[in-house]
Amino acid sequence: MSGFWRRALHHPSFAAGGLLTALLAAAALLSLVWSPYPPAEIDIPNKLQGPSAAHWLGTDSLGRDIASQLLVGAQNSIVVGVVAVGIGLGLGVLLGCIASARRGWVEELIMRASDFTFAFPALLSAIMLTAIYGPGLVMSIVAIGIFNIPVFARITRGAANAVWARDYVTAARAAGKGPLAITLDHVLPNIANQLIVQATISFATAILAEAALSYLGLGTQPPQPSWGRMLNEAQTQMFQAPLLAVYPGVAIMLSVLGLNLVGDGLRDLMDPKLARRR
Repeated sequence: MSGFWRRALHHPSFAAGGLLTALLAAAALLSLVWSPYPPAEIDIPNKLQGPSAAHWLGTDSLGRDIASQLLVGAQNSIVVGVVAVGIGLGLGVLLGCIASARRGWVEELIMRASDFTFAFPALLSAIMLTAIYGPGLVMSIVAIGIFNIPVFARITRGAANAVWARDYVTAARAAGKGPLAITLDHVLPNIANQLIVQATISFATAILAEAALSYLGLGTQPPQPSWGRMLNEAQTQMFQAPLLAVYPGVAIMLSVLGLNLVGDGLRDLMDPKLARRR
């Protein structure tokens, strides 16, 4: 493991992405115990103030502190990413492993169901769910999680099929091992690297999707801060206070960029061929 981290620290993409991701996590953790002001505190006399010692990044059209909203908004991004990716990872890997182990009509049924689910993007799923249950953070998580299930199911099934064709799996079957034991002992350990990389990339996609849903009013609802809703509220002040749109936009960009760089770095570091070159 020490060798892995030594190579990771010298990998430009992983190191840069890890730094940006660490800043995202640090902001979310810091906001749990401290923020300059309560993020929902309205102070109309001090609205649309520029950066100052009192308000580091200024205030919005209601006098709320921008820095506080950005810090607390990081919590939503991480919660949505972790839970939505967890839903997709848990159910998708399960379905992909079943499809690969059983093959035949079971595999065909699972893959066609995945294709059907994949046809409904997170945004469309969120619109349908909010039409029934109303908008909110939970509906955003469910919609993004459902979209992630076929992604992980496809990747798991493809990677697992390659493992099932290996000689050591054939030997395990000849020794009397059942599909469940082979999946747990041989398939999952050998496809874990690919799943970790995909989870990192899906985390970035989840953050972007949550911001888009909040921008449209389908995600996090007031008074809970959200980067996407901050962008929505800033569009009416673009000429008067353009920085209101810059701050959440940069936060979203850096978070997604950091996680994508971590994913690219992990893909290189966990590839045995690329690892040997380094």
